[in-house]
Amino acid sequence: MSVLVFVEHDRGALVPAAFEALTYGRTIAESLGVPLHAVTVGAAADAGAPELGPFGVAVVHQAHHDLLTDYSADASADAVVDLIASLAPQAVITCGTDRGNEVLAHVGAILDLPFVANALPDELEPGAGTWELTRVRWGGSLLERTRVTAPVLLASVAVHAVDAAPVAVPGDASPQPFAPLITPTAAVTVVRDRVERTAGVTLATAAVVIGGGRGVGSADGFAPLEDLARELGGVVGCSRAVTNNGWRNHTDQVGQTGTRIGADLYLACGISGAIQHWVGASGAKCIVAINTDRDANMVTKADFAIVGDLHEVVPAITAAVRAHRG
Repeated sequence: MSVLVFVEHDRGALVPAAFEALTYGRTIAESLGVPLHAVTVGAAADAGAPELGPFGVAVVHQAHHDLLTDYSADASADAVVDLIASLAPQAVITCGTDRGNEVLAHVGAILDLPFVANALPDELEPGAGTWELTRVRWGGSLLERTRVTAPVLLASVAVHAVDAAPVAVPGDASPQPFAPLITPTAAVTVVRDRVERTAGVTLATAAVVIGGGRGVGSADGFAPLEDLARELGGVVGCSRAVTNNGWRNHTDQVGQTGTRIGADLYLACGISGAIQHWVGASGAKCIVAINTDRDANMVTKADFAIVGDLHEVVPAITAAVRAHRG
């Protein structure tokens, strides 16, 4: 018996949220008194096995197959299903990213098992075939307490809901390669091409995010935000209104239908703070709002607020940062 964590990676680079899933999975394994196992798909992820030991992983199952040379939800799910048949884990956990949720949803469909997406770590009550847990629904506006009856729990942990934490005594993380049985139909979805963006930090991984909303005024209005982001080593994000206006690409959007951030600092400039945006921003450790409307939702919810014109405030902050650095 064991708890199995599906470890997401991007061409061999383990995603930060995978370590949150490992931490969550470890708490379940400890409560059940069983070892923590992990599974990676594709030979490209093999080199990441040593990174899993510090999080308590005893065994790393490494799926190798021609259809696993790049991401495929169908092929990855087949590999996990094949491993479940031989390992018989009590629970299979992953991170609540798009890929993590997609793969376990496929696993649930194949095995005819329920899948709980975006679970929270608090008040998890495992039982004999029955689990009670809380999950995030409706973009964070609703927390649902649910009971799941299944021989194997399939669940993802909400991104940024758990702080990734290594253990005092690392696990062996012993690699165990295996060749899963993958059906030819799994090739129905394959990666044919990639468009690479500028290398560096992303919205999901940045420690500092400077967000702009409708109040920025135009695409050109984001130039001061870009300057400040460069000074602070961060990235620029935006609200849905900005992408709807065509001022920024959708990949820059923070929100329920964009990216959920976990930055140390989120500076929200000219953003009203609709619930959909707040869902994506609420994982930030400190939120500072800049807005002329003191009653804006983002202002009232932020940790700190500056009531003023962002076109004056943002350049002033940038100048202050530069002066501080001499």
